[in-house]
Amino acid sequence: MKKTISYLLAGVMALPICSCSDSWLDLESDTAIENDKALQRLEEVEFALNGVYSTMQNAYAYSGRLVYYGDATGDDMQAYSSTKRTGNAYTFGFTKDNSPSSYWSYPYYMIQTCNLVLEKLENFADDEDGLKAYNKGQALALRALFLFDLTRLYGYPYKKDNGASLGVPIVKTVLGKEAKPSRNTVAECYNAVIDDLKAAIPLLDSSKGSYSKGRISRWAAMTLLSRVYLYHGDDDLALQVAEDAIAGAEAKGYELWSNEAYATAWGVDASSSDKGEVLFEIVNTTTDSPGKESLGYLFSTSGYRDLILTSSFYAMLTEDPDDVRIDLLKFYSSRCFVNKYQPQGDEIVQDANIPLFRLSETYLNAAEAAVKTGDNDKAVKYLDAIVRRANPANTVDDGSTISLERVMTERRKELVGEGHRMFDALRDGGSVNRHDASPKPSKVKNTKHLISTPEKMNFDWNYYKCVLAIPKAEMDTNKSLQQNPEYGAN
Repeated sequence: MKKTISYLLAGVMALPICSCSDSWLDLESDTAIENDKALQRLEEVEFALNGVYSTMQNAYAYSGRLVYYGDATGDDMQAYSSTKRTGNAYTFGFTKDNSPSSYWSYPYYMIQTCNLVLEKLENFADDEDGLKAYNKGQALALRALFLFDLTRLYGYPYKKDNGASLGVPIVKTVLGKEAKPSRNTVAECYNAVIDDLKAAIPLLDSSKGSYSKGRISRWAAMTLLSRVYLYHGDDDLALQVAEDAIAGAEAKGYELWSNEAYATAWGVDASSSDKGEVLFEIVNTTTDSPGKESLGYLFSTSGYRDLILTSSFYAMLTEDPDDVRIDLLKFYSSRCFVNKYQPQGDEIVQDANIPLFRLSETYLNAAEAAVKTGDNDKAVKYLDAIVRRANPANTVDDGSTISLERVMTERRKELVGEGHRMFDALRDGGSVNRHDASPKPSKVKNTKHLISTPEKMNFDWNYYKCVLAIPKAEMDTNKSLQQNPEYGAN
């Protein structure tokens, strides 16, 4: 019998099956790796990394849950109904007994595979083609992404207490199922994420690191690092990295989508000769589909119609009727959907690619960092590019000082539906304020919030459910873990 790698924790041994999926989730057959004889060549290491990207495609990972959670828990989007797939996230219905294991198990499974790749790469000498460095850079950057998202999900925002509260276990070696790691602090998690990204970025300095479809690029890793620095309060560093990423990406042919192309660019199948602005995306195909639990189907008026715009956000976005982002909106039963996850070519909507990092975010990261460091000229430069693209008649280059609120409002408009909102609202000590528009625009007249509990409608980082409970299976198996505060009594 083949000896395959052990998963991180016992709870990862059986990744969750989706009752609504078209097929059984079978990660074992797709990504299991022989630990005793495999990975003897660099090409086999690349195969192992393909397993990570394949896992990211899953609707319980980055084709679905790990992205939509930040929107469902915010104030710009809401579940169509409380019984929809996003309903429990939107209503904060998760408890210590039903907190989904997938938010924990998928990232840790992928971290485990990254660790195996990094361990095996130590057996190889540097090669002329730079394949070892490139694969190492990918594994480090991806491991950083997974740890960052785990920390956001299970740990309070860094600025709440300078990272003193508990985050998640940092795992940098291949662990067996008997391992019982305890939680590290949020500060330790951020340090680990930053260290991995700083190590990864120079290793991705190759033609493949600049562009390889469906693989994390140097510019995506730099955009992630600028985002992490903003969460961590390192605003000078965030600005520096974001500016370097913009300059580097644009020198390699990336560019912001134009106003004319914006509404349909999401469905364009990017290539090395026509990169567009997507720095890293999950590539889905008809033959390698995440199924109907994917963001494409969940967001579609012809799909499950799961997540919609709140009436308050719709009212804000449509204050400027000539904003090109309005062209992404679709309507069903007086409710509004965001049509960002468009199928490429002849594919169907559930097979749409999932952009995870766009040059637009890099510009917004730079603008935010510039405001926070008092560099108004740079704030104007980077914010104006996004504002003018949305409506060429508008500008922020009018001699006034850019406020942080102005940048964050533009960030909401540009990144809605891409998984940012709740985290963005809370990371600097702000709040999520859910309310229905008054008066309510006629196009969304049937849209209303489905909950009335005050602490779920308006909350900040002191609301204990702004972080998930550690899954019950993990708590039962690993007695070294501590549950998040207040969940123990519920």
